Amino acid sequence: MGLNWIKARTGQQYRRAAMAGLLTLVAGAFVVPAVQAQTADNAKLESVRDAVKKAFDVEVTRVQPTDYANLYEVQLGGNIVYTNEKAEFVLAGNLVDAKTKRDVTTERIEEISKVDFSTLPLGQAVKLVKGNGARKMAVFEDPNCGYCKKLHKELTTLDNVTVYTFLFPILAPDSVTKANNVWCAKNQATVWTDWMNKGIEPPAATCETPIEKNLALGQKLAVQGTPAIFFESGNRVNGYVPAARLNQELDRK
Repeated sequence: MGLNWIKARTGQQYRRAAMAGLLTLVAGAFVVPAVQAQTADNAKLESVRDAVKKAFDVEVTRVQPTDYANLYEVQLGGNIVYTNEKAEFVLAGNLVDAKTKRDVTTERIEEISKVDFSTLPLGQAVKLVKGNGARKMAVFEDPNCGYCKKLHKELTTLDNVTVYTFLFPILAPDSVTKANNVWCAKNQATVWTDWMNKGIEPPAATCETPIEKNLALGQKLAVQGTPAIFFESGNRVNGYVPAARLNQELDRK
């Protein structure tokens, strides 16, 4: 190992360092335009958001481009409308792909409405277990909701299901009173189903209830009416559905 060996090693290290620097420069040449493009796209989306908010005085949840005629999808809570870059108009309705016949709007609403079932605070809900209770669903219900009572008729035909009911009194002043009485009952599930199925008035009772928390949770999840049904799969159904549809959703993985 003499001077020539040292020179050779030094030359190899220099070439490796130079190559590494060149690769870094090449990578940077691709990264910088990509970042710039992303920044420009984000600025455009913010511009659309601000334009919609200013023109229609609404809170915009999210804006994203679509694949159709320079339309932008605008999420307003759990709803979707469409506009152009300058928010010169708003289209409310279902966007259907002419080639595939897909209802793009419905698919997107289902997607953005998905909820991680494991994150629901089930301790705030009335728990009804039927059979082995293996399948699970959660429902936001008002004690005076006619379609909720119709749903309960369907629930009587289901088996091997656990139903968590978030008492959600929004329809009438005495909805709150009934909801409080149900929650404070010794046997919540029995009192609740007796009221919904048989019209037996919940006996007066007082205690600390999660009703206010349920109302806040419903607002967070964009629950705009009752019943609103959530399944373990993450799927959500707004309104009454027959037992066949309930079973289909409960069996979905």
